[in-house]
Amino acid sequence: MEIQRHLVDELLASESYDRLVTWYYTPMALRFSDHIEGDLCVYDCMDELSAFKNAPPELVRLEKVMFGRADVVFTGGQSLYEAKRAHHRAIYPFPSSIDVAHFHRARQSIADPADQAHVPHPRVGFFGVIDERLDIDLVAYSAEVMPDVQFMMIGPVVKIDPATLPQRANIHWLGGKQYAELPSYLANWDAGWMPFALNESTRYISPTKTPEFLAAGLPVVSTAIVDVVRTYGAQGLVSIADADDVVEKLRDILSRPRGHHWAKTDAFLAGTSWDRTWEGMAAHMATASALKNVIPLRRGA
Repeated sequence: MEIQRHLVDELLASESYDRLVTWYYTPMALRFSDHIEGDLCVYDCMDELSAFKNAPPELVRLEKVMFGRADVVFTGGQSLYEAKRAHHRAIYPFPSSIDVAHFHRARQSIADPADQAHVPHPRVGFFGVIDERLDIDLVAYSAEVMPDVQFMMIGPVVKIDPATLPQRANIHWLGGKQYAELPSYLANWDAGWMPFALNESTRYISPTKTPEFLAAGLPVVSTAIVDVVRTYGAQGLVSIADADDVVEKLRDILSRPRGHHWAKTDAFLAGTSWDRTWEGMAAHMATASALKNVIPLRRGA
Protein backbone atom coordinates (compact mmCIF):
# COMPACT_ATOMS: atom_id res chain seq x y z
CA MET A 1 0.00 0.00 0.00
CA GLU A 2 2.82 2.42 0.79
CA ILE A 3 4.39 1.60 -2.56
CA GLN A 4 1.11 2.41 -4.32
CA ARG A 5 0.85 5.71 -2.42
CA HIS A 6 4.40 6.58 -3.42
CA LEU A 7 3.75 5.74 -7.09
CA VAL A 8 0.62 7.89 -7.17
CA ASP A 9 2.49 10.80 -5.60
CA GLU A 10 5.32 10.41 -8.11
CA LEU A 11 2.86 10.40 -11.00
CA LEU A 12 1.10 13.55 -9.82
CA ALA A 13 4.41 15.31 -9.23
CA SER A 14 5.53 14.50 -12.77
CA GLU A 15 2.42 15.91 -14.47
CA SER A 16 1.42 19.49 -15.21
CA TYR A 17 -2.27 20.27 -14.79
CA ASP A 18 -4.55 23.12 -13.77
CA ARG A 19 -7.18 20.89 -12.16
CA LEU A 20 -7.35 17.34 -10.94
CA VAL A 21 -10.19 14.83 -11.20
CA THR A 22 -9.90 11.68 -9.08
CA TRP A 23 -11.90 8.81 -10.55
CA TYR A 24 -12.47 5.73 -8.39
CA TYR A 25 -13.67 2.32 -9.52
CA THR A 26 -13.24 0.81 -6.06
CA PRO A 27 -13.26 2.38 -2.58
CA MET A 28 -10.27 0.17 -1.75
CA ALA A 29 -8.09 2.67 -3.64
CA LEU A 30 -8.70 5.17 -0.84
CA ARG A 31 -6.19 3.21 1.23
CA PHE A 32 -3.37 4.76 -0.78
CA SER A 33 -4.98 7.92 -2.20
CA ASP A 34 -7.11 9.45 0.54
CA HIS A 35 -4.57 12.25 0.98
CA ILE A 36 -5.13 13.57 -2.55
CA GLU A 37 -7.28 16.68 -2.75
CA GLY A 38 -8.67 16.95 -6.26
CA ASP A 39 -11.01 19.48 -7.84
CA LEU A 40 -13.61 16.81 -8.49
CA CYS A 41 -14.07 13.27 -7.17
CA VAL A 42 -15.99 10.65 -9.17
CA TYR A 43 -17.02 7.26 -7.83
CA ASP A 44 -17.78 4.93 -10.75
CA CYS A 45 -19.54 2.09 -8.94
CA MET A 46 -19.64 -0.71 -11.49
CA ASP A 47 -20.63 -3.60 -9.20
CA GLU A 48 -21.65 -4.45 -5.67
CA LEU A 49 -18.09 -5.47 -4.89
CA SER A 50 -18.84 -6.36 -1.28
CA ALA A 51 -20.97 -9.29 -2.51
CA PHE A 52 -18.12 -10.83 -4.50
CA LYS A 53 -16.20 -13.82 -3.26
CA ASN A 54 -13.21 -12.93 -1.04
CA ALA A 55 -14.26 -9.27 -0.82
CA PRO A 56 -12.05 -7.35 1.66
CA PRO A 57 -13.77 -6.87 5.04
CA GLU A 58 -13.13 -3.10 5.03
CA LEU A 59 -14.85 -2.58 1.66
CA VAL A 60 -18.24 -1.64 3.15
CA ARG A 61 -16.67 0.88 5.53
CA LEU A 62 -14.54 2.43 2.80
CA GLU A 63 -17.53 2.75 0.49
CA LYS A 64 -19.26 4.87 3.13
CA VAL A 65 -16.17 7.07 3.15
CA MET A 66 -16.24 7.12 -0.65
CA PHE A 67 -19.83 8.34 -0.74
CA GLY A 68 -18.90 11.15 1.62
CA ARG A 69 -15.92 12.13 -0.53
CA ALA A 70 -17.39 11.84 -4.03
CA ASP A 71 -18.94 14.82 -5.81
CA VAL A 72 -20.77 12.60 -8.29
CA VAL A 73 -21.49 8.86 -8.40
CA PHE A 74 -22.21 6.65 -11.41
CA THR A 75 -23.54 3.10 -11.21
CA GLY A 76 -23.11 0.28 -13.71
CA GLY A 77 -26.84 -0.39 -14.03
CA GLN A 78 -30.35 0.44 -12.89
CA SER A 79 -30.57 -2.14 -10.10
CA LEU A 80 -27.29 -0.98 -8.60
CA TYR A 81 -28.51 2.62 -8.82
CA GLU A 82 -31.67 1.71 -6.92
CA ALA A 83 -29.61 0.01 -4.22
CA LYS A 84 -27.22 2.97 -3.82
CA ARG A 85 -29.28 6.08 -4.56
CA ALA A 86 -30.10 6.82 -0.92
CA HIS A 87 -26.38 7.16 -0.15
CA HIS A 88 -25.59 10.17 -2.35
CA ARG A 89 -27.27 13.35 -3.57
CA ALA A 90 -25.82 13.15 -7.11
CA ILE A 91 -25.95 9.56 -8.31
CA TYR A 92 -26.81 8.43 -11.85
CA PRO A 93 -27.16 5.02 -13.59
CA PHE A 94 -25.10 4.27 -16.68
CA PRO A 95 -25.66 0.69 -17.88
CA SER A 96 -23.04 -1.02 -20.00
CA SER A 97 -22.50 0.40 -23.46
CA ILE A 98 -20.78 -1.11 -26.48
CA ASP A 99 -18.35 -0.67 -29.35
CA VAL A 100 -20.92 -1.64 -31.99
CA ALA A 101 -18.50 -1.60 -34.93
CA HIS A 102 -16.13 -4.00 -33.20
CA PHE A 103 -18.78 -6.63 -32.50
CA HIS A 104 -20.56 -6.11 -35.82
CA ARG A 105 -17.56 -7.81 -37.37
CA ALA A 106 -18.95 -11.08 -36.01
CA ARG A 107 -21.84 -10.82 -38.46
CA GLN A 108 -19.42 -11.35 -41.30
CA SER A 109 -17.65 -14.49 -42.39
CA ILE A 110 -14.45 -14.76 -40.33
CA ALA A 111 -12.07 -17.70 -40.21
CA ASP A 112 -12.74 -20.01 -37.27
CA PRO A 113 -10.03 -19.76 -34.58
CA ALA A 114 -7.82 -22.85 -34.48
CA ASP A 115 -8.87 -23.93 -30.98
CA GLN A 116 -12.53 -24.24 -31.93
CA ALA A 117 -12.31 -25.02 -35.66
CA HIS A 118 -12.60 -28.76 -34.98
CA VAL A 119 -15.77 -28.38 -32.90
CA PRO A 120 -19.01 -29.30 -34.70
CA HIS A 121 -22.17 -27.21 -34.74
CA PRO A 122 -24.48 -26.16 -33.19
CA ARG A 123 -22.38 -24.07 -30.84
CA VAL A 124 -23.66 -22.05 -27.88
CA GLY A 125 -21.06 -19.72 -26.39
CA PHE A 126 -20.24 -17.68 -23.30
CA PHE A 127 -17.39 -15.21 -22.82
CA GLY A 128 -16.39 -13.46 -19.63
CA VAL A 129 -14.74 -14.08 -16.29
CA ILE A 130 -15.51 -17.56 -15.01
CA ASP A 131 -16.02 -17.17 -11.28
CA GLU A 132 -18.68 -17.55 -8.58
CA ARG A 133 -21.16 -15.64 -10.75
CA LEU A 134 -21.38 -18.50 -13.24
CA ASP A 135 -23.96 -21.23 -12.61
CA ILE A 136 -21.65 -24.22 -13.01
CA ASP A 137 -24.46 -26.67 -12.27
CA LEU A 138 -26.59 -25.18 -15.05
CA VAL A 139 -23.68 -25.49 -17.48
CA ALA A 140 -23.22 -29.14 -16.53
CA TYR A 141 -26.95 -29.88 -16.75
CA SER A 142 -27.38 -28.17 -20.11
CA ALA A 143 -24.48 -30.05 -21.62
CA GLU A 144 -25.75 -33.34 -20.26
CA VAL A 145 -29.29 -33.02 -21.61
CA MET A 146 -28.17 -31.57 -24.96
CA PRO A 147 -25.24 -33.78 -25.96
CA ASP A 148 -25.51 -32.68 -29.60
CA VAL A 149 -24.92 -29.02 -28.67
CA GLN A 150 -21.37 -27.76 -28.14
CA PHE A 151 -20.86 -25.31 -25.27
CA MET A 152 -17.98 -22.90 -25.90
CA MET A 153 -16.71 -21.25 -22.72
CA ILE A 154 -14.22 -18.39 -23.04
CA GLY A 155 -12.64 -16.59 -20.13
CA PRO A 156 -10.13 -16.80 -17.30
CA VAL A 157 -11.03 -18.88 -14.24
CA VAL A 158 -10.88 -16.63 -11.18
CA LYS A 159 -11.57 -17.26 -7.47
CA ILE A 160 -12.93 -20.76 -8.04
CA ASP A 161 -11.09 -24.05 -8.34
CA PRO A 162 -10.73 -25.02 -12.02
CA ALA A 163 -11.14 -28.63 -10.90
CA THR A 164 -14.79 -27.85 -10.09
CA LEU A 165 -15.61 -27.01 -13.70
CA PRO A 166 -17.75 -29.72 -15.35
CA GLN A 167 -15.90 -31.81 -17.89
CA ARG A 168 -17.81 -33.29 -20.82
CA ALA A 169 -17.02 -33.91 -24.46
CA ASN A 170 -19.36 -31.07 -25.48
CA ILE A 171 -18.06 -28.44 -23.01
CA HIS A 172 -15.01 -26.58 -24.29
CA TRP A 173 -13.10 -24.43 -21.79
CA LEU A 174 -10.99 -22.26 -24.11
CA GLY A 175 -9.40 -19.94 -21.57
CA GLY A 176 -9.01 -16.17 -21.78
CA LYS A 177 -8.88 -14.34 -25.11
CA GLN A 178 -7.91 -10.85 -26.20
CA TYR A 179 -10.70 -8.35 -26.83
CA ALA A 180 -9.62 -8.12 -30.48
CA GLU A 181 -10.11 -11.88 -30.89
CA LEU A 182 -13.70 -12.04 -29.67
CA PRO A 183 -15.48 -11.30 -33.00
CA SER A 184 -13.77 -14.27 -34.67
CA TYR A 185 -15.12 -16.61 -31.99
CA LEU A 186 -18.62 -15.13 -31.91
CA ALA A 187 -18.87 -15.17 -35.70
CA ASN A 188 -18.64 -18.94 -35.57
CA TRP A 189 -21.17 -19.55 -32.79
CA ASP A 190 -24.86 -20.20 -33.34
CA ALA A 191 -26.12 -18.60 -30.13
CA GLY A 192 -24.89 -16.82 -27.04
CA TRP A 193 -25.86 -17.60 -23.49
CA MET A 194 -25.32 -16.10 -20.08
CA PRO A 195 -25.73 -18.88 -17.48
CA PHE A 196 -25.28 -16.65 -14.46
CA ALA A 197 -26.05 -17.94 -11.00
CA LEU A 198 -28.76 -16.05 -9.17
CA ASN A 199 -26.95 -15.09 -5.99
CA GLU A 200 -25.69 -12.06 -4.07
CA SER A 201 -22.78 -11.52 -6.45
CA THR A 202 -25.13 -11.21 -9.47
CA ARG A 203 -28.03 -9.34 -7.86
CA TYR A 204 -26.95 -5.95 -9.23
CA ILE A 205 -24.90 -6.81 -12.32
CA SER A 206 -25.64 -5.37 -15.74
CA PRO A 207 -23.54 -7.60 -18.02
CA THR A 208 -21.67 -5.74 -20.76
CA LYS A 209 -21.73 -8.90 -22.82
CA THR A 210 -25.50 -8.60 -23.34
CA PRO A 211 -25.32 -5.78 -25.93
CA GLU A 212 -22.05 -7.24 -27.24
CA PHE A 213 -23.76 -10.54 -28.05
CA LEU A 214 -26.61 -8.66 -29.72
CA ALA A 215 -24.30 -6.46 -31.79
CA ALA A 216 -22.49 -9.62 -32.89
CA GLY A 217 -25.79 -10.83 -34.29
CA LEU A 218 -26.25 -13.76 -31.94
CA PRO A 219 -29.58 -14.71 -30.38
CA VAL A 220 -29.14 -14.88 -26.60
CA VAL A 221 -30.48 -16.92 -23.70
CA SER A 222 -29.84 -15.65 -20.17
CA THR A 223 -30.79 -16.57 -16.66
CA ALA A 224 -33.04 -14.06 -14.88
CA ILE A 225 -30.52 -11.32 -14.06
CA VAL A 226 -32.70 -8.37 -13.03
CA ASP A 227 -31.20 -5.76 -15.36
CA VAL A 228 -31.19 -8.20 -18.28
CA VAL A 229 -34.85 -9.08 -17.70
CA ARG A 230 -35.91 -5.44 -17.36
CA THR A 231 -33.97 -4.05 -20.29
CA TYR A 232 -33.52 -6.85 -22.81
CA GLY A 233 -36.06 -9.48 -21.83
CA ALA A 234 -38.88 -6.92 -21.75
CA GLN A 235 -37.96 -5.85 -25.29
CA GLY A 236 -37.91 -9.42 -26.56
CA LEU A 237 -34.21 -9.15 -27.37
CA VAL A 238 -33.02 -11.85 -24.94
CA SER A 239 -34.75 -15.08 -24.00
CA ILE A 240 -34.89 -15.63 -20.22
CA ALA A 241 -34.49 -19.20 -18.95
CA ASP A 242 -33.81 -21.32 -15.91
CA ALA A 243 -33.02 -25.00 -15.40
CA ASP A 244 -36.65 -25.93 -16.04
CA ASP A 245 -36.82 -24.50 -19.54
CA VAL A 246 -33.23 -23.87 -20.64
CA VAL A 247 -33.41 -26.74 -23.14
CA GLU A 248 -36.60 -25.38 -24.67
CA LYS A 249 -35.20 -21.83 -24.89
CA LEU A 250 -31.88 -22.90 -26.38
CA ARG A 251 -33.53 -25.24 -28.88
CA ASP A 252 -35.88 -22.45 -29.89
CA ILE A 253 -33.22 -19.87 -30.70
CA LEU A 254 -31.03 -22.47 -32.40
CA SER A 255 -33.92 -23.30 -34.71
CA ARG A 256 -34.20 -19.74 -36.03
CA PRO A 257 -32.13 -18.15 -38.81
CA ARG A 258 -29.28 -16.23 -37.22
CA GLY A 259 -30.19 -12.85 -38.71
CA HIS A 260 -33.91 -12.90 -38.07
CA HIS A 261 -33.73 -10.45 -35.17
CA TRP A 262 -31.08 -8.03 -36.45
CA ALA A 263 -33.44 -5.18 -37.43
CA LYS A 264 -35.01 -5.06 -33.97
CA THR A 265 -31.64 -5.42 -32.27
CA ASP A 266 -30.03 -2.66 -34.31
CA ALA A 267 -32.92 -0.29 -33.64
CA PHE A 268 -32.39 -0.82 -29.93
CA LEU A 269 -28.60 -0.49 -30.07
CA ALA A 270 -28.76 2.67 -32.17
CA GLY A 271 -29.12 4.69 -28.99
CA THR A 272 -26.20 2.98 -27.29
CA SER A 273 -22.54 3.97 -27.54
CA TRP A 274 -19.64 4.73 -25.27
CA ASP A 275 -19.57 8.26 -26.75
CA ARG A 276 -23.14 8.84 -25.61
CA THR A 277 -22.31 7.38 -22.19
CA TRP A 278 -19.38 9.75 -21.84
CA GLU A 279 -21.47 12.74 -22.92
CA GLY A 280 -23.99 11.95 -20.18
CA MET A 281 -21.30 11.48 -17.57
CA ALA A 282 -19.50 14.67 -18.61
CA ALA A 283 -22.71 16.68 -18.26
CA HIS A 284 -23.20 15.47 -14.68
CA MET A 285 -19.54 16.14 -13.91
CA ALA A 286 -19.87 19.67 -15.27
CA THR A 287 -22.83 20.28 -12.98
CA ALA A 288 -20.94 18.93 -9.99
CA SER A 289 -17.94 21.08 -10.92
CA ALA A 290 -20.08 24.18 -11.16
CA LEU A 291 -21.46 23.50 -7.70
CA LYS A 292 -17.90 23.41 -6.40
CA ASN A 293 -17.05 26.64 -8.22
CA VAL A 294 -14.35 25.06 -10.35
CA ILE A 295 -13.90 25.21 -14.10
CA PRO A 296 -16.70 23.16 -15.71
CA LEU A 297 -15.49 19.99 -17.33
CA ARG A 298 -15.86 19.48 -21.05
CA ARG A 299 -15.71 16.35 -23.16
CA GLY A 300 -12.14 15.23 -23.71
CA ALA A 301 -10.90 16.78 -20.50
